[in-house]
Amino acid sequence: MNDCIRFILNGEDISLRDIAPTETLLDFLRLKRRLTGTKEGCAEGDCGACTVLVGRLVDGKLHYESVNACIRFLGSLNATHVVTVEHLAAKDGTLHPVQQAMVDCHGSQCGFCTPGFIMSLYGLWLSNEKPSRAEIEKSLQGNLCRCTGYEPIVKAAEMVSRARPSALFDPLERTRSDVVARLWAMQPTETISITKGDDRLLVPESEEDLARILAEEPKATVVAGSTDVGLWVTKQMRRLNPVVFINHLTELQTITAGDGGFTIGAGVTYTRAFETIARKVPTLGRLINRIGGEQVRNMGTIGGNIANGSPIGDSPPPLIALGATVKLRSVEGTRMLRLEDFFIEYGKQDRRPGEFVESLFVPYPAEDTRFAVYKITKRRDEDITAVLGAFYLTLDSEGDVNDIRIAFGGMAGTPKRARAVENLLMGRQWNEETIEAAREAFDTDYQPLSDWRATAEYRQLTAKNLLTRFYLETSGTPAELQRFEEVA
Repeated sequence: MNDCIRFILNGEDISLRDIAPTETLLDFLRLKRRLTGTKEGCAEGDCGACTVLVGRLVDGKLHYESVNACIRFLGSLNATHVVTVEHLAAKDGTLHPVQQAMVDCHGSQCGFCTPGFIMSLYGLWLSNEKPSRAEIEKSLQGNLCRCTGYEPIVKAAEMVSRARPSALFDPLERTRSDVVARLWAMQPTETISITKGDDRLLVPESEEDLARILAEEPKATVVAGSTDVGLWVTKQMRRLNPVVFINHLTELQTITAGDGGFTIGAGVTYTRAFETIARKVPTLGRLINRIGGEQVRNMGTIGGNIANGSPIGDSPPPLIALGATVKLRSVEGTRMLRLEDFFIEYGKQDRRPGEFVESLFVPYPAEDTRFAVYKITKRRDEDITAVLGAFYLTLDSEGDVNDIRIAFGGMAGTPKRARAVENLLMGRQWNEETIEAAREAFDTDYQPLSDWRATAEYRQLTAKNLLTRFYLETSGTPAELQRFEEVA
């Protein structure tokens, strides 16, 4: 086995042997490298002050994405290029066009959040030459400013997209071929295993190797994007040992669209899944745009959202309503089960020792199906769900309910279907009288808790009202339905 994590930091090759499995990139940058442009604001991937770019070879091409350094573990960085704000300006102090645009448009006041905004805008500048207003705003969802308006920052993004200097000026474009060659040389050919004290981190060389490791270490914590697990460390101060990092496993990063549905590998991030999902199931695509910010979507995986089993995870309810199945793998082979059966109770999933989530299969909705997803939060963008409802409906030729699947998050200890409500709706006319009668069955299906996101009473009433909303939206004219889809 190899005992070294290797990556490029700005222009320097880094080799690390003495690291703990939960050491974050942010602490490494600030405390060990004194790269203090990367800030700690929230330590939970919310504010974006710690934003850096991480480049990785994807299908042989170098691809950069913005990430939250505060919840990104060093063990996940092998064969990557980490770029901080200090790398942007020229050696003579000349600012990068993105930095200069922020100065010219007065996009900074106290300056604490500015480096994070710069890095998010830089990531957009690299990937999109002429971003629309909506694309600019989407790229900034994961960056919060405490003292100024966002308009000057958006104007800076618009300004820099209109006047792009020679690519030779840009530090990443100028060195791209060199970085690609260096990253190829860092690609692992064997499992990486690093021990520090009593703690151990492992980076499997392949999916088969992952299965073998989990057979030997069934209680290991598997980390893909760390958008959830990172908070176990930074907020709950949990000790994780051993930790197995899988974000580099290409076998888990495929998404394939077939005739009856699409298969999503457990390592596919929200960002990589978006194009396929938005094309095949537009309603689900709109939901992805509201999951975290750009940095979280670049790191977080749909498979990880499933495997963690959080009762407020955004992807399980709509996937359950669509009839998704999950594929589990271990050294003993694979098995399939309905996604709704994977969740047993709070903190417990139907995952046997040594098993891991390998992929998900999501059937396409039938042409005559009504499908809707509603995410209820205190603010629209980058907020954790209070209640999320997913509705799947087909009617027969008489207007009676032929099939109905309703699933909610935030209403129970697991993502859960509303079976009592469904039973009252099945076979009955889809009208206001039926809906009013079915609303009361939510009290049978769910007994939600109160927390700082919402009270139990609010959640219960919201669930009932979302059923009514779904009825109203599916009972209108085609023009009205289009309008509802655009704002949902």
